[in-house]
Amino acid sequence: MSRPPHMLLRNMTTSHCIPEEPAPASPTSVAPSLGYSSSSSVDEPEEPIARPRRASTKLISQNASDVQRLIGEPGTRLIEKCCGGGCCMAATNTDRLNFEKVELPNNDAFKALQLKVGMIPTTLTQLPETPEQTIHILPVKNATSIPSPTDSAISVGEEAKSDSIDFTPHNIQTPPIDTSVHPPNFVQPHPPYAVHSAKIFSARALTKPGAEKRTYHFDLDVTDYPEEMGVDFKVGGAIGVMAPNEPGVVDELMDLLCIPKHIRDRPILLKTGGGHWPTVWGEEKARELITTRRDLLTWCSDIQSYPPTKQLMHLLAEHTTNVNEKKVLDFLCSAEGQNVFCDFRTGPHVTMNQLLHAFPSSKPPLELLLQQLQPLMPRFYSLSNDPHENCVPRAGCARLIEIAVTVHETNNWTGGLRTGVGSGYFERQALKFIEAEEKGEKPDLRIPMFKGLMANPLAREFVADGPMLLIGAGVGVAPFRGFVQRRLKNANCANKVWVLQGVRDSLLDELYTGEWGVHESEVKKVVQSRKHSGKGKYVQDEVRAQADLVWFIINSLDGRVFVCGSSKGMGEGVEEALIDSAMMKGNLSRDEATKFWDLKKEAGQYIAETW
Repeated sequence: MSRPPHMLLRNMTTSHCIPEEPAPASPTSVAPSLGYSSSSSVDEPEEPIARPRRASTKLISQNASDVQRLIGEPGTRLIEKCCGGGCCMAATNTDRLNFEKVELPNNDAFKALQLKVGMIPTTLTQLPETPEQTIHILPVKNATSIPSPTDSAISVGEEAKSDSIDFTPHNIQTPPIDTSVHPPNFVQPHPPYAVHSAKIFSARALTKPGAEKRTYHFDLDVTDYPEEMGVDFKVGGAIGVMAPNEPGVVDELMDLLCIPKHIRDRPILLKTGGGHWPTVWGEEKARELITTRRDLLTWCSDIQSYPPTKQLMHLLAEHTTNVNEKKVLDFLCSAEGQNVFCDFRTGPHVTMNQLLHAFPSSKPPLELLLQQLQPLMPRFYSLSNDPHENCVPRAGCARLIEIAVTVHETNNWTGGLRTGVGSGYFERQALKFIEAEEKGEKPDLRIPMFKGLMANPLAREFVADGPMLLIGAGVGVAPFRGFVQRRLKNANCANKVWVLQGVRDSLLDELYTGEWGVHESEVKKVVQSRKHSGKGKYVQDEVRAQADLVWFIINSLDGRVFVCGSSKGMGEGVEEALIDSAMMKGNLSRDEATKFWDLKKEAGQYIAETW
């Protein structure tokens, strides 16, 4: 694989720490090495012991109403941990209700919601109350005196009144911002820090075509990052990224709300009654500022990540003109419809646009909708390099930080796939950069990011000098690359580090192959779950195969075991494998082995960063 010149230069800086070939085993050496274990074949499991057939069962209930009829407690309050959003309300006795057949919306968006709506009660109870309006969008007087719609974030003095504000250019407190590429300056992560526009130095795909998940690598130039903005970048640390909603999705939402195109970028006066919004973690206070409708939907409100609440459904019901749509929406908000609503929230992923397509006659005012939407929060990404050693020649030294981003996708109601807010934004930027480079152009593409707020737990525990075992799968191995680079430059490389990396197919999705700055075969073991020949296995299987190494490291002075990746599947499997290793090598019972790792976690020797 060809690599940019700056990458070759950084790899050369690690060459002095390439570990020598291991010496023959001696009686005084107790440190094991990565043991041999075949990743291409696994012992065939024994035939499962046939279990006796259980007695046949009969379904006597399938929802809360059935249970109520059985136990005879119509007022029982059902606490459903999974549903949230106000769905756990007191259930009613449906035996006394009158029902009617309601014609359901006949469109693909509604069908994709998979709502199990049958007969609807004619009388509904416990509908949400209409909240007091706290967000107001007002016209700006003398709008022609505003320099540009991209000058959003002009604060208005506390003493000024909306009917007497002077909006002449001399009131501008900040330089112009192009909000098509960078958030308004009121979108602050944490005062007094601001979001920095980091230029993309390079971007490339880490995975090959055909990989189940696409992963991209980014070099971000932070040479000009303001020194006064908090702590320094460090190995294993993370940066926050203020990723915007996709422009096409924002335009579609404004189309669905019937917002005329000629006013979408027109300056407006936004007044809030209190709270943080539209900042991220700003002070809780009332605000008056100049912005645009597009900026609020692009940078401030999450329109796709959170399941709908009853308050949001009630808002749609209040502003629908179709009688049947209103009955369905009211039913979802009521106590009588709580079971359907819980299934709705925990069912297929739903975006704001899909809801408006599903109930096409609902056109809530933008300010009321903004009041119900969750704020658009930053996404955090771990550094995949040692930022203290990353310098490339460019008018002295250009300082780079590196991250890897895997694109998160879910099924969309239109039949395609929908990407996550953050990963989708990174992929769009990567594809623009790669396309421009192929044309021989040098694109000026940027990432709105900040530091100083969130430190990866792995970084806090990296200060020790003992042996380390790094276990990860997928993009979870990205921060390990920086750990290896740093470890092999310190303490004369005396302290070893080992990596167990799980991949689906090493030919398609093994990240950073050949880019660790060391003889990878000596420190890294790659485990494939999908082999071209033979049977693959998972990284937790390799943990069991390397039980000697696990036991040596965790019982060494300042020994550390790090786990990073998805909690579902990999994280849970690795934890079970670690328990099995302790049982085998420490002659412990399962309860004792579980307690052993709990104590190691409390001592900071076992660190799991999973999501």
